[in-house]
Order: sequence, then C-alpha cells, then structure tokens
Amino acid sequence: MTGRAVTISEVARHAGVAVSTVSYVLSGKRAISADTRRRVLDSVRALGYHPNAGARALASKRANVIALVLPLRAGMHVPVLMQFATSVVTAARQYDHDVLLLTADEGSDGLRRAAASALVDGLVLMDVELHDSRVPLLRELAEPSVLIGFPADSAGLTCVDLDFTRAGALCVEHLAERGHREIALLGAPSVVYERGTGFARRTREGFTEAVARHGLTGVALPCEENFDQVSAEVGELLDARPGLSGLVVHNEAAVNHVLGALRQYGRRVPGDIAVVAICPDDIAERSSPALTSVLIPAEEVGRQAVRLLMEKLEGGAVPDGTLLQPRLAVRDST
Repeated sequence: MTGRAVTISEVARHAGVAVSTVSYVLSGKRAISADTRRRVLDSVRALGYHPNAGARALASKRANVIALVLPLRAGMHVPVLMQFATSVVTAARQYDHDVLLLTADEGSDGLRRAAASALVDGLVLMDVELHDSRVPLLRELAEPSVLIGFPADSAGLTCVDLDFTRAGALCVEHLAERGHREIALLGAPSVVYERGTGFARRTREGFTEAVARHGLTGVALPCEENFDQVSAEVGELLDARPGLSGLVVHNEAAVNHVLGALRQYGRRVPGDIAVVAICPDDIAERSSPALTSVLIPAEEVGRQAVRLLMEKLEGGAVPDGTLLQPRLAVRDST
C-alpha cells in the first residue's frame, strides 16, 4: 500500500482478528496465543504498518522522546560534541526513543519550556559548569535528567563522565615515569575556564596536583584554537621555560596546531619534547607523529547517560555519579 499510512483496522482485517487483538500483540499488555501473535506480526510486516506515534504516546503517557541539551558556545569543539550527540541518539534508538536536540543557550528557561511542553520524557545535559545555573531547576522538575559532566554540588542529580581529574594526573605520571622534570599543560580556550566548565577545571586540577606529588616543575595554561594564537603561545612557553621537555594538550582543536608550532620552532617530537593528548583516539591516531593519549570515550559516556535515564524513567535506582576510569594509549609522541 502506498500514498497513506496503513491503519490498525487494516492489519486486523488482514490477520482475521479484532483490532483489540492487534493492539495487545503490539503493546504486550495481554497474553496472546503464539499462532495469533504470529499472524498479526506477519500482517504488520506485509502491510508495512507503523504504530502512530501520537496515539502510542497518549496510550503510554510517554512521548518516547528525550531531549539532548547541548548549548553550542565559544570554545567548544563541535566534532567531538557531535560524537557525544551521535552516541546518545544511537543509544536512545535501542530503547525506541527519539532525540530532540536543544542547542540554544537559554539555561533554565529552555529546560522549563521543554519540560512544560510534554514533548520529552527526560533530559540529557552536556557542557556542565561547576556552578551551573540549570542545576536547581533539574532538582525540581518531574522529568528525570542525566548530566554528562559534574557540577561542584551534584547532590540529588545523576551524573556521568570521564574522570578528568584522574586523566590529568595520568598524563603527568606517564611523563614522570619517562624522566621528564619540567612539563606544561596546554588546556582549553580561556573562555571555557572562565565559564567554569567542569571537565577543563578538573583536568587542570589533576595535572597540578600530580606535578606537585611527583616533585616536578609544571605550569598549566589555557590554549586558544587557531594556529597563529597557538604558535604565539607555544613560542612564549618555550622562551620562558627552556628546560621544558613534556607537554600535555587538552584541546582537540589545537592538538595539530601545537605539533605544527613545535616543528616551526625546531623542536622534534618526541626527541626534544614529548607530547601527551587528552582526546578521542581518531584525533590521536591521525596526528603526525601519532600521539600518546588518554581517550575521551564519547561513545561510552553517551551510552551510559541514556541507560541511566531509561532506568530512571522505569523507576529504577541509579547511582548519583558514574566516573569512567581513563586509559592511556602509548604511541609515537612519547
């Protein structure tokens, strides 16, 4: 049949059963004999029937949609953000949910409007700040939520993320084990730290604490995203610290600019300076040389966020915080 949607009545006629029987087979709300169930499902496939989403939502009091709240702001590396978004969408489909992407930076007002519209069953939030203005509202909303990231006070919330504090420390430990005594962190753009974005602040804290613990000399600096700025920042760093032999880069957009700037200043990697990055594997592997790196596990974080949200929707108990432990892959740059 073409040109219009097949109705449940047509499925019932084709299968030789009542409309209510088709409904029970599709919803699973009542036991139906195996033979009848098989006939109904055969008719569903033969006619290409798709249950009406609006009717299904009315019957279940569910929209079968979750919101992914992703403000696109300065200093955010969009390709990596899209890895997170793709993971959330893929995981949601496994639970028969679609994803509504909310990108406007409206803070609490945007969340309140989405919740009041009854368009979504729950929310997944990204770009979480340490003192995030959206947090008080999340504690009040009837709709469940999961944050990809941790605010300073995560009480009463459900959060999941890579343990960025440990990631920063792991990079320092790797360089210390290889005998480096003076190192630096080139982190996120200045605006990301100024907003108090959690992952950037925690990486810097982990780096700084590990430098002190291992008795190293180190400095943590913001790093911008275009080549001219990166080149100037790297040049100033090399001039100020002639004994520098190790770099940690936590800025996906700047990784290759840093490598280019080091070549520009006559520094060989890893002969003169070892480089460790915190980034997705595809970025690390495509660099020249291939970078030793701590993986940002976008796929796993997104999958965990959706799983936690679905468990909350079903009334299940979930942990307040889920921290994924970082892993370091050694490649050519160290």
